[in-house]
Amino acid sequence: MSRGRARRPAPAGSVRAAAIQALLLVAAALQAAYAVAEAAGGEEEPAAAVDYGVALSKSLLYFEAQRSGRLPHNQRVPWRGHSGLTDGLQQGVDLVGGYYDAGDHVKFGLPMAFTVTMLSWGAIEFGDDVDAAGEWGHTLEAIKWGTDYFVKAHTEPFVYWAEVGDGDTDHYCWQRPEDMTTSRQAYRIDRDNPGSDLAGETAASLAAASIVFRRSNPHYSHLLLHHAQQLFEFGDRYQGTYDSSIAEVRSYYASVSGYRDELLWAALWLHRATGRAEYLRYAVDRAESFGGVGWAMTEFSWDVKYAGVQVLAAKVPRVHPLHLSSFFY
Repeated sequence: MSRGRARRPAPAGSVRAAAIQALLLVAAALQAAYAVAEAAGGEEEPAAAVDYGVALSKSLLYFEAQRSGRLPHNQRVPWRGHSGLTDGLQQGVDLVGGYYDAGDHVKFGLPMAFTVTMLSWGAIEFGDDVDAAGEWGHTLEAIKWGTDYFVKAHTEPFVYWAEVGDGDTDHYCWQRPEDMTTSRQAYRIDRDNPGSDLAGETAASLAAASIVFRRSNPHYSHLLLHHAQQLFEFGDRYQGTYDSSIAEVRSYYASVSGYRDELLWAALWLHRATGRAEYLRYAVDRAESFGGVGWAMTEFSWDVKYAGVQVLAAKVPRVHPLHLSSFFY
């Protein structure tokens, strides 16, 4: 089972985060493979061709195996059943759903949000290739399973439920999620217990997903964007790391990089989703003081977002009135 990490420079084992980064690579490889085939005129196939469509399909199937909550009739993993149906009950909120972390039964908010951000980014950049592989519908389902949960967990403008379950008791017990007897205690961030990193990453996730659903489900897209904007305001107004507010997460997904990278990341995703200059201005004005944008980064993960910030900033059109040269130098 994955234990996240406890203040180390590289993640110790977020299987889900690694899987989705692999999914992005698979999508990129699909695009490259199609380009090569088109250039060759489809005359002959490589002798040892790799079926990246199968890799993409199995990557998405993994997410169905990680689902928590009441499973739909079209669930493709037959050995999984309903689980975690009382999540949030002790706290009087509905926290049923979302994804379990790696081989655990804990629902950790920060890596889960990053995972859905990356799923959405892959869909945005490589949507045609994913569709050509016949996996567009499954991709949307994987994203929505996460974003539905994020909307549930955002019960008030300045309240977000960060975690369900306890890592210590969970790791002492090996059970199926359908049979688990471990703690389902839920933990939240709020005005008095801030978590700008978690609020920022979840805002980024919802903003990115709103782009994905903009055409197929505009009402849902608008709902996601509404929550994204509220969460960004929450994270910016009440600043602090979520692991300072929730001690239980420190041994698993401690926020080593702090929260400033997530606020920049969220601002740029909100700019991409809305086109509003205020979000780009936020990132440009704080780029130097928040750090991580003027030099090469060696990590991009659920914890460290600066490399993603650099990529999103580089993709802003150069004709934009807020020229980004000052962002990088």
